[in-house]
Amino acid sequence: MDSDKAGAPPVERMPDWSTARWRKSTYSADAACVEVAKDGEFIGVRDTKDGSQGPILVFDEREWRAFLAGVRSGEFSLEALDA
Repeated sequence: MDSDKAGAPPVERMPDWSTARWRKSTYSADAACVEVAKDGEFIGVRDTKDGSQGPILVFDEREWRAFLAGVRSGEFSLEALDA
């Protein structure tokens, strides 16, 4: 984060998803997949069928690491979500 004036609150840099390198999982089916990209300290997730037109869910690196840890531990398995 940058501050443009002494004593001013920091200004957060917003991600520029237009230049991000979007990646799709090789496990994804043609119509049922998401893409993930990183821009600086931000990670974006979007629905592939919406392409660049749909909404982007944005995580910071700490949030993304916590989410991935939960996925790896099974917290978000279909069975866990049904419980």
